[in-house]
Amino acid sequence: MSPYLAGKITVLFAVTIFISCENKQPVSTNKTQINFTDVTATAGLANFRHVTGAVGDKWFPESMGSGGGFIDYNGDGWSDILLVGGGVWPEKSAVFAPALFLYHNNQDGTFKNVTAAAGLADLHTYGFGITVADYDNDDDQDFFFTTIWQNHLFRNDGGTFTDVSLGSGLEKDLLWSTTAIFFDANQDGWVDLYVGSYVDWSPENDIWCTLDGNTKNYCTPELYNGVPSRFYRNNGDGTFTDKTEQAGFLPAPGKMLGATELDFNNDGWPDLAVASDTQRDLLYVNNGNGTFKEIGAVSGMAYDENGRARAGMGIDAGVVDNSGRETIFVGNFSKEMISVFRHQTGNYFEDRAALSKIGRPSLMTLTFGLFLFDAELDGDLDLFTANGHVQIGIEHTQDGIYYREPSHLFLNDGNGHFADIVPSIGGPLAQPIVGRGAAYSDYDKNGTLDILVTENNGPVHLFRNDNNENNFLRVNVKSIASARGGLGTKLVGITKNKRMVRRVKTGSSFMSHSEQTVTFGLGSEEVLDSLYVYWPNGSMEVFLNINSGQEINITEERGKWTVQ
Repeated sequence: MSPYLAGKITVLFAVTIFISCENKQPVSTNKTQINFTDVTATAGLANFRHVTGAVGDKWFPESMGSGGGFIDYNGDGWSDILLVGGGVWPEKSAVFAPALFLYHNNQDGTFKNVTAAAGLADLHTYGFGITVADYDNDDDQDFFFTTIWQNHLFRNDGGTFTDVSLGSGLEKDLLWSTTAIFFDANQDGWVDLYVGSYVDWSPENDIWCTLDGNTKNYCTPELYNGVPSRFYRNNGDGTFTDKTEQAGFLPAPGKMLGATELDFNNDGWPDLAVASDTQRDLLYVNNGNGTFKEIGAVSGMAYDENGRARAGMGIDAGVVDNSGRETIFVGNFSKEMISVFRHQTGNYFEDRAALSKIGRPSLMTLTFGLFLFDAELDGDLDLFTANGHVQIGIEHTQDGIYYREPSHLFLNDGNGHFADIVPSIGGPLAQPIVGRGAAYSDYDKNGTLDILVTENNGPVHLFRNDNNENNFLRVNVKSIASARGGLGTKLVGITKNKRMVRRVKTGSSFMSHSEQTVTFGLGSEEVLDSLYVYWPNGSMEVFLNINSGQEINITEERGKWTVQ
């Protein structure tokens, strides 16, 4: 059976669809263009390869990495690319692999490797994920790097990075870490750090697993004990303090692979949804003081419809319909639908995997990276997923499941109903890959949101979004009374036909970081009638009649915006 076991999906959108591959002609009707082009080689990224250090032992961590994403390391307003190189096992290889790769955006559609010039070339470890934020409030983007050993905090010093892990309060963190997220839990103006832990694994306790009864293959996490994630409070002086227990993050089952910030109850305090692999998913509601209560099970988003935990990987949340309520999306294992939970009332979420029409098309794929974005700039949040299995040769033992899998791009009809258009448009998104991390950014500054996808033990892919038929407005925010990067700010954009809700946040997806600029797709509208900015400290500003086709900057308390 095909990965799209539901048969052919009839796409009912009025779209013009272009196929970005040779020997195929565009399919068109009369409205919006959907066209992604693989520009990895022309952008200068073709030489990158993620490495796992695998030499035949099939050690569990080799199948999981890795992430990457976008960072504006030099503050020029253009998104640069930061990739995790993976790693090798010291006892298995005498040659170290670079842990990180930084590519400078040349502002002409190409990138240049500046890893050494930025001070990142000498780090050798076994890496997994990144998250980006201005943790020290000095108006530049720093980042945190997770590994299987020592995690690293990199401070940005004018476009070069200094590893400030030692003495930061994070240096004792020696667990297998996955996805991390910066957010200001107590709203004191300094972003805190939640670091996901996976399982208790080492070469000494590696377990022998097999698919065919004869050959060793990669294990799944059921066989290992989970390790609880950690929460670190930012002290405002460059250091962090472990407040995991005091903040309410213990006990926890561990095996965390994804986290997203949201405010589902609209109380102005950031909550946290966490995807867990073979354990229940978690929902931490903020008590209004930076401490949390875990309510995943009682909220209805912890388990599937049969009360079973799924293999949660990537995660994101956003308002995808006219209810104004947030929906949580979680990528899961093959034979497990992507989870879709929409907030209803109080602390209750409704399972809408089937109703959203995402469930059935996603049943046979294994989703890692996952994020919401407006693919065709019509004002609705669509869903992209990066897929790929963990078991090499799975197609030889299970019908309809493949090691290399195409991506999903679920277009939203505006009412929270989706259709995967990848089987119809073909092109680079339909190419089978071993997908892991996924992130988005308008790297070429033409208004459309482009996609970056990493592969396990393989290349990176940059997919340029060539949908330029609809209008847009892009917004950067800078907070004065709260954390400088504006994390936790809610923006509401209103036209005569749409009410669009967006949040400024880190995290989401799987071990990856998307840009923090907010994009409003305006369709054929040439003006955003109203823009409401709800700052984390509770204040609100409104801006009227902003023309489309531009990127603007808004600084808290100034009462005006400027063009980027």
